[in-house]
Amino acid sequence: MTTIKSKKVNGAHRVLEIPKMQWAQVFEKTASALIYTQIPVPSISSDEILVQIHYSGVCHTDLHVWKGDWPLESKKDLVGGHEGAGVAVARGDNVSRVSIGDRVGVQWMNDTCGSCEFCSDGDQPLCPSAKISGYTVNGTFQQYAVCKATNAVRIPNGISLDEAAPILCAGVTVYKALKESNLQPGQIVAVVGAGGGLGTLACQYAKALGYRVLAISEGSSKKAMLVKVIGVDYFVDYIASKQGLIPEVQELTGGGPHAAIVVASVESPIGQAIQYIRPKGTVVVVGLHKNAIIKADLFSTVVKQKTVKGSYVGSCIVTEEALAIYANDRFCIQYQVLFLEELPAVFEKMQQGKMQGRTVLQIPSPETMLNGSIE
Repeated sequence: MTTIKSKKVNGAHRVLEIPKMQWAQVFEKTASALIYTQIPVPSISSDEILVQIHYSGVCHTDLHVWKGDWPLESKKDLVGGHEGAGVAVARGDNVSRVSIGDRVGVQWMNDTCGSCEFCSDGDQPLCPSAKISGYTVNGTFQQYAVCKATNAVRIPNGISLDEAAPILCAGVTVYKALKESNLQPGQIVAVVGAGGGLGTLACQYAKALGYRVLAISEGSSKKAMLVKVIGVDYFVDYIASKQGLIPEVQELTGGGPHAAIVVASVESPIGQAIQYIRPKGTVVVVGLHKNAIIKADLFSTVVKQKTVKGSYVGSCIVTEEALAIYANDRFCIQYQVLFLEELPAVFEKMQQGKMQGRTVLQIPSPETMLNGSIE
């Protein structure tokens, strides 16, 4: 555990020598240029913490927010990012859940009311007054980020901060989707888009939970990696399938998988999954494609009692569960570490479809401020 000296300033417990200014990636409005610049370090309220971000994962959602792909307006002069792993360096007077020096994560759900029906049931992502990191409030592509203490994720000491970062969104997203599928150990789950960053994590979480896994991806190289390294039970190349995807999946799995997790960000795999899952099966949709529509044959969906549902990130408690599973199983997270300055190049690769695995940005320490000093 990191040891940090602190004092009480203006009603908040603070780490000494927090700078006044910090480096961040900022864009003024949707699709405007990303500017690597200095902005003020934010202040905190009585129920919030200030986190020095050491690493921040880059999610495809961050690209969608920057481009304005979704029907929710982002704040102006936005700092994106929602997979921030670091250390709590200040806390408000009403905070007891997090101590200064704790290793914590700042994720998508930055602030929730804590009292609505959804928060009361542990479904904080559905809170109608939620504030979203890197979307409606500034996120983690900066040296210091704020979040409500009750929404902070506590990171186990056995996990490095760079490997924890992708779990704060990608990991918890697929873990939550698997929970939503209501599978029993030994049952079969199809992971659609299995070769990507989300897909490889979904396959590994599914194996850790005791399910049999059908990976649906493309290419012999993806098959070798998924079968030999990750240990999936079945593999289907959706492009090279000679008999057609739907009959091949059903034949391989003896009538279809019990559930399908669709992480691919295209429209057609959703309808295909509804067709090939077995009766009473569940399709959980995770990937978001702009303007996509779910299409399914109504008669067979009804008479075979199939379920189609969406799944959307997870609460801090669910994220801590996902971190605990990873800490126990230590499976492979495919990611590369780049620098915060390189975010525009990362977005460019994402748009071109050239990104392999996940990207984690190393956030500069305060000592890298202008003139090499802390103000």
